[in-house]
Amino acid sequence: MANIPQRVVHEYLRHDKKFPHVWCAGCSNGTVLGAIIRGIASLELDRNDIVMVSGIGCSSRMPVYVDFNTLHTLHGRAIAYATGIKLYKPNLKVIVITGDGDCTAIGGNHLIHAARRNIDLSVILINNNIYGMTGGQCSPTTPHEALATTMPYGNIEPDFDICQLAMGAGASHVARTTAFHTQEVQKMVVDSLTHPGFSLIEVMSICPVIFGRLNKKGGPAQMMKDLRDNSIPLTAVDKLPPEKVEGKIIRGTLRKEVQPEYCNVYADLVARVQNMGEDK
Repeated sequence: MANIPQRVVHEYLRHDKKFPHVWCAGCSNGTVLGAIIRGIASLELDRNDIVMVSGIGCSSRMPVYVDFNTLHTLHGRAIAYATGIKLYKPNLKVIVITGDGDCTAIGGNHLIHAARRNIDLSVILINNNIYGMTGGQCSPTTPHEALATTMPYGNIEPDFDICQLAMGAGASHVARTTAFHTQEVQKMVVDSLTHPGFSLIEVMSICPVIFGRLNKKGGPAQMMKDLRDNSIPLTAVDKLPPEKVEGKIIRGTLRKEVQPEYCNVYADLVARVQNMGEDK
């Protein structure tokens, strides 16, 4: 990987497009965007070979600001659009930026089947535990008993583990970190873009203006400190007693396996069928 200039983030932004940005003061989306860009820059990829796709949500505004090929699509459908792009031009690096509501509620089936197919997409899921852009509704990852505008007396539903869901569906590369740990985000982006198959990075993030206020989590600085203090690296899990691990965010690469990639398998199928026609 190349050395990264100090102001490399600015080189990858569309400075005449939609600035100032729409994110609230203290939101961690900008922090995550910077780490993503630094990861991409370290690989010295041609920006014309990168496509960034998103659906609807706070984090899904990210492609608007970056100078790549970008596609801002429908709610929950980013992975479906990305799949079409990848099948049409398999040489492109296709990145999906999505959120916990966008990807695991209305977009849940697309996530499951992209993971099952092992199509070469890099899905970066920014999880702030709530629907931030549309008013603070409960999402599939809103913690049990946490407050949301649609659960004013506390969430009665159990939340689920996105990484476990992806691995259960067959994802060949799954990792998790937090918006506080920017160097981990950067490294995971590099790992994802160089992995030959479906990749999911879950980045636990903060929504101080809605989730934070509703649940009295303090300001942005306090919420970022909580990400730091309430997470542990995967390498430390086996060294700690169970009570020290329970309820913590586990950071690290949870799975990394090389499996047959969907676009390659599809190309082989096309070639085989064409050869069958020639044999006749």
